[in-house]
Amino acid sequence: MALNYIWIFFFLSAFVIGLVKLIVFGDAEVFPAMVNSTFDMAKTGFEISLGLTGVLTLWMGIMKIGEKGGVVKVFSRLIGPFFQKLFPELGKDHPAYGPIMMNIAANMLNLDNAATPVGLEAMKEMQKTNPKKDTASNAQIMFLVLNTSGLTLIPISIMVYRAQLGAANPSDIFIPILLATYFSTIAGLISVAIYQKINLLNKVVLYYLGGLSIVILGIIWYFSSLDKEAITRISNLASNFILFSVISSFILMAMIRKVNVYDAFIDGAKDGFKTAVKIIPYLVAILVAIGVFRASGAMDWLISGISWGFEKMGVNTDFIPALPTALMKPLSGSGARGMMVDVMTNYGADSFVGRVASTVQGATDTTFYILAVYFGAVGVKNTRYAVVCGLFADFVGIIAAILLAYLFFH
Repeated sequence: MALNYIWIFFFLSAFVIGLVKLIVFGDAEVFPAMVNSTFDMAKTGFEISLGLTGVLTLWMGIMKIGEKGGVVKVFSRLIGPFFQKLFPELGKDHPAYGPIMMNIAANMLNLDNAATPVGLEAMKEMQKTNPKKDTASNAQIMFLVLNTSGLTLIPISIMVYRAQLGAANPSDIFIPILLATYFSTIAGLISVAIYQKINLLNKVVLYYLGGLSIVILGIIWYFSSLDKEAITRISNLASNFILFSVISSFILMAMIRKVNVYDAFIDGAKDGFKTAVKIIPYLVAILVAIGVFRASGAMDWLISGISWGFEKMGVNTDFIPALPTALMKPLSGSGARGMMVDVMTNYGADSFVGRVASTVQGATDTTFYILAVYFGAVGVKNTRYAVVCGLFADFVGIIAAILLAYLFFH
């Protein structure tokens, strides 16, 4: 339901601003630009879905091998007690636990191509036990908010962009991004827990969160002792080694259980293709709305208003040029990435605002894209409070990113 209101808001606000620009400022190009954006973003949505087809086909085939090989049971034993507290309606040994854990791990390693397929597999498994098929279940909301909060241990792609744009130390944003995503994830977890009345002070939850915090601190300590080349080399090697090790272990476990690995892969791959096709209308709908909103100039006006407000309050506004990245991040991953690159190109990769934009880019994930794709894949139309909690996690992550940038770089 929330996506419905937001979709309407994007279109109506774009229309009103377009009228103002036409009548008051005589801007005759605004409506052609808005109409052109609908075609451009519809094409983009289809191309993204088409690009996902191969990846989904591959990874859902791999997940089917893992499922038949008993991977779900292994993951259930490892993280079962923790997930049973966060996803109480799923109960014990639910088949969604495996792909949920795989999705979270892939996001933490910045492996987007692996995260989406296993995330969609998790949604499909949860949908099987969802009593209201058109309404998001508590478990699905918890999963997606944790997903959109974007906990990232190794932001390799951002470091690569910074290196390409001439940063003296591309990895200097590593610790700020890690901390910002951690705050975003905790904020998302707490917001959903409040809605669902989950007790996060339970000792099991505290043990697991404490363990995760220790791991994150250990990673910060280790990478802070390395130079930029070593960080890029080791993180890239570790990410891909872990990814291929997962594939190999799935196949090995299936072989041990005498599963026909090839047939299992084909069964899962067929589902992956069907899922990719099913996503298209949902993705096109949200991207077209975002495109119209941007083309109308609404985003520029919003940033100008925020800048004016901070100036009136006497707040330092050095971060304002990075705000387009922050405001675009929940709407479009590629759009936010483009704005980050634009900021670093115009101001310099090692400028304060360049580092703010880089930290913001890594602070959260693309909320509306994820909600559109994941809920669309299982036919959920009523998203309940998923958007509210997802945007709250985004807000906390972005604020944390800006404050951390001031702390580390200003």
